Amino acid sequence: MLGGLMLLIGARGLAHFWPASVEQIEMDDGRVVAGHAVRELPLERGQGRERLYFTGNRDLDGQVWHWLPVDAIVARERPRDLVVLERRHHGMFIGRLIAVGDVEATPGQQPQRAGWARLQARLAALEKLRSERERLHREVLRPLIRQLDADPDAADAQRALAEANARVHDLQQAMRGEVALLESADGRRLLQPLDEVLRAWQPNAMPLAQKLAAWADGVWRFLAEGPRDGNSAGGVWPAIFGTVLMVLLMSLLVTPFGVLAAVYLNEVAHQGRWTNLVRIAVRNLAGVPSIVYGVFGLGVFVYGIGGSLDEWFFSDTLPSPTFGTGGLLWASLTLALLTLPVVVVATEEGLARIPAEQREGALALGATRFETLSRVVLPMAVPAMLTGVILAVARAAGEVAPLLLVGVAKLAPQVPVDGEFPFLHLERKFMHLGYHIYDTAFHGSDVQAAMPLVFATALLLVLVILMLNLTAIFLRHYFRARHGVQPRP
Repeated sequence: MLGGLMLLIGARGLAHFWPASVEQIEMDDGRVVAGHAVRELPLERGQGRERLYFTGNRDLDGQVWHWLPVDAIVARERPRDLVVLERRHHGMFIGRLIAVGDVEATPGQQPQRAGWARLQARLAALEKLRSERERLHREVLRPLIRQLDADPDAADAQRALAEANARVHDLQQAMRGEVALLESADGRRLLQPLDEVLRAWQPNAMPLAQKLAAWADGVWRFLAEGPRDGNSAGGVWPAIFGTVLMVLLMSLLVTPFGVLAAVYLNEVAHQGRWTNLVRIAVRNLAGVPSIVYGVFGLGVFVYGIGGSLDEWFFSDTLPSPTFGTGGLLWASLTLALLTLPVVVVATEEGLARIPAEQREGALALGATRFETLSRVVLPMAVPAMLTGVILAVARAAGEVAPLLLVGVAKLAPQVPVDGEFPFLHLERKFMHLGYHIYDTAFHGSDVQAAMPLVFATALLLVLVILMLNLTAIFLRHYFRARHGVQPRP
């Protein structure tokens, strides 16, 4: 079942990055469209079948999907000169390239073969300019703006900010001006500014090796870039980083408290009615709906503790909150509280499995209770602790409901770690793979176009959880072999 699930998600998600061939279809009424087929369904009452095509060209047609009756198609071909352009706005364009440069949309102009090489060269140059502009924003402008927020009278910072803004303006001017003359399959022409074009390819003219390279590049950009166009395009790098960082912080918070609680219940506390009641309460906490933990985190962590921190240390920034709003710290604390019962129960069961002879032998050799606990009992219980951490990671990485209240954001392209002190910014909002799936699938402007990204993000979330779990499983087996703990029969 797990293999079938992974195969389904992987096939639906990874196929999105393949440069699919584009068909040019002629209908019996004279219409001509170009696109690639997505799926085919029967018409009502069994009157033939209809096929869904992705045709792009939202700025020309107002839509990117067309249902075409199969019986009405009179001709299908795959011309090698059809091009696909990925744009910042209006989505994909599918058609033909007429010319590149200072052109006019003249109806009689003929296609130019040299235009494709010129287009690729210009797009490569524009990509370098965009990368430089992003570097200036990330490494120069944002730190200077934060420095001026702290000290508005800093003359050096003001001068450096003016110079950086001038450099960014020069880069933007260098990217503007050049256009491409495009033509749709039905003959309509469009002047497309090249600074809005991200990539261009001719799928029908690409050999298999080139398609594989383009597919690998698409997967890498999905992993390394940030989202755009309302999360329906681009990558998920901020969501990957936010998910992994939140899970690591949650693990660091929940493990010591869960282990200490389990050690107290099993090794220190007097075993009686009240201890049993505490155990029952801890187990019942594992069944509380996660949204309840989110409400608790919002009221106690965000508004209670965070609001107090703002009054004590950040009063000069009020009423704009610093810690009195959702952020990475409060999300990690909320999920640590949510997964605490799992760690407590797993650790206590591991402690209960350690034979009493181990404790009695250590005490007979002159060890104190603390030495027995720290040098005999706890090392033997490490595999059970890691089992609890594995279960906690698996649950926390996929939770979405509590994060809606305590810090997750629809779009937070700047990751909460950078080169500025204190380097890890726990007060910032963050993106999460689970919430990204929810938002893309249910709140996007084009759900049909976003579904492949939903499958790809779901596959990535499963792989992230799998890698975190495998790391914890490896550590568990290492400690089990080192301390000679026998597996449960």
